[in-house]
Amino acid sequence: MSAQRMTRGYFSVSPRARGPLQAVTFIMLALPLAGCGTGSLWDKFTAKDDTFVEEPADKIYNEGLYLMNEKKDMKAANRKFEEVDRQHPYSEWARKSLLMSAYASYQGGDFDGCIGAATRYVTLHPGSPDAAYAQYLIAASHYDQIPDTSRDQARTEKAIAALEEVVRKYPNSEYATSAKAKIEGARDQLAGKEMNVGRYYAQKRDYTAAINRYKTVVTQYQTTRHVEEALFRLTEAYLAIGIVGEAQTAAAVLGHNFPDSRWYKDAYNLVKSGGLEPSENQGSWISRTFKKMGLG
Repeated sequence: MSAQRMTRGYFSVSPRARGPLQAVTFIMLALPLAGCGTGSLWDKFTAKDDTFVEEPADKIYNEGLYLMNEKKDMKAANRKFEEVDRQHPYSEWARKSLLMSAYASYQGGDFDGCIGAATRYVTLHPGSPDAAYAQYLIAASHYDQIPDTSRDQARTEKAIAALEEVVRKYPNSEYATSAKAKIEGARDQLAGKEMNVGRYYAQKRDYTAAINRYKTVVTQYQTTRHVEEALFRLTEAYLAIGIVGEAQTAAAVLGHNFPDSRWYKDAYNLVKSGGLEPSENQGSWISRTFKKMGLG
């Protein structure tokens, strides 16, 4: 069969198919006319989008660094880092940009943005040398949002959990040391909250409720600066409800562990004013708690 015959046979149309074919041809010819009011549809189909111009990843990344470090424009820097991920999603520059996006968000006070970017980094690149830093940024973002002791401390609890995650996952990193220091600061905040509530109850003469708050400080936050006052307040509250032995024990444990504390001087004078002496009862929960912690 000749090439000419093959060509004629391939494009030949049976009489039965001519009707539908003519209808399709009519529709195709009519398409440009349908768009007369807004311009040719054909032009829309064939038009090129000239708004997107791909740039080298390192160029965009360095522009982001410039905006962040020199211009201090964290939002603009973030847009550059996000552009690296958009244009070069599987490159090493995209990985670096994601971490810098978290850092820029943190520096700009956008803690939620930092947590989001850093969490994504840890999820996508758990084995990266910078994963420890990303985890630390998450924890630091929570820590920097800790409210004062007059408010709810849910954020403080989140900060402690995130900081403990840094220590657990990356115990030998430089960030673990900083995280431990921040944990102590956050725990001090929680202890301060308990002391605030305890003093409130004491002012209302609800000494049992106050004792429970001071007890929390003594049993859970012994390494914070509030434990000295908590022992004094226990001395005060126990004397107020007539439980003399516990008051004497609280004063004695305070003196044994913090002999130079002003709170011990106050506790000692308070006990002496009732004709008593600080005296430790080894069976008291106060004594047992301090011995358990190696402080008694």
